[in-house]
Amino acid sequence: MELFTVAGLVALLKIMVIDILLAGDNAIVIGMAAKNLEPAHRKQAIFWGTAGAIGLRLILAFLFVEAINNIPGLHLVGGVLLLWIGYKLMADSGGEHNIEAKSNLSGAIMTIILADGIMSIDNVIGVVGAAQGNMLLVLVGILITVPLIIWGSRLFVSLIDKYPIILYFGGGILGWIGGEMIHVDHYVRDMFNDTTTLIFKIVCVVLVVGLALVKKGFAKK
Repeated sequence: MELFTVAGLVALLKIMVIDILLAGDNAIVIGMAAKNLEPAHRKQAIFWGTAGAIGLRLILAFLFVEAINNIPGLHLVGGVLLLWIGYKLMADSGGEHNIEAKSNLSGAIMTIILADGIMSIDNVIGVVGAAQGNMLLVLVGILITVPLIIWGSRLFVSLIDKYPIILYFGGGILGWIGGEMIHVDHYVRDMFNDTTTLIFKIVCVVLVVGLALVKKGFAKK
């Protein structure tokens, strides 16, 4: 998949949406890690922590791409994980994170990198799935969205609070990408043709969004 094609640009848009929706909490945690620093050091911590977070995400993405390209069945596992991630995004929105604020620059930078890395496994799976294993798309998507997320976290969180439908839109995208990953897996791809592939992707979207809505409905009772 080439970057400057319709398919490439659509994949890049998917990557950006997934990263923004799944990483809002990461940005809040990063802010918490640096809150005890002096203002000048806080900016340095966020800058270098963000740079480190981007590097760690790219390493994780590269390892995952290598794995899914060489291990039969991993597309299937990754696709199912994406369906679960999409469901959890919608069903468990509003969760809180807590992390120790660091009073020294190096400690805050390491906390930012480690916290973002641990919390970004779902992002990496979603991004690699949307990019269909294309590392150039992964690189461009991460370089664009991670800095936006870090410095625009409050805006993204407030928008999602104001317009909860954004989460369901993102969850539907993850369901679609999960279906895409599953149907190309070595063990099941011969079961699909063009028509059944489309139907399967739609079913994945309906299943993920539907289950999340059902859980939300039960939680309100």
